[in-house]
Amino acid sequence: MLALRYAAVLALVLWIGGLIALGALAAPAAFDVLGPSGAHGRALAGSVVAETLRRFNLVAYACGAVVLLSLAVRGVLGPRPRRFAIRVAGLLVMIGAAAYAGEIVGPRIARAQDAIGAAPSTLDPADPRRVEFGRLHATSVSVQLVPLIGGLVLLFFELRD
Repeated sequence: MLALRYAAVLALVLWIGGLIALGALAAPAAFDVLGPSGAHGRALAGSVVAETLRRFNLVAYACGAVVLLSLAVRGVLGPRPRRFAIRVAGLLVMIGAAAYAGEIVGPRIARAQDAIGAAPSTLDPADPRRVEFGRLHATSVSVQLVPLIGGLVLLFFELRD
């Protein structure tokens, strides 16, 4: 059982840490380094961040699968983890949020950027395309808070057991 718990904790740490590293370090760094070179630089930074997120989504899905498998095996073999149903439900919400952000919102952002043809920041703030891009970006950030917060809660439960 220790190996299963270790795998779950490692997957949660990778998932949570990746979200924090991307949001707090990688994305701002890409825009800080590439953004000052003008609209083309901001568009390039956006492309780098989008591709990084696309790749990280695969890691997040794998981490979610590892945690789910760990919980399921521990639930069957026993002893069942405390608050088992809450953990599984929370994990399914986290995986659902990650999938929604990666498979629904991400492609919508890409289509919005393609329709603009340049960095959204080059448009007038009242331009409907920029407004839509901003709405989608805010949705993506908000939805990614679900696995971040949920992962912290699950990590707490795992470390308490």
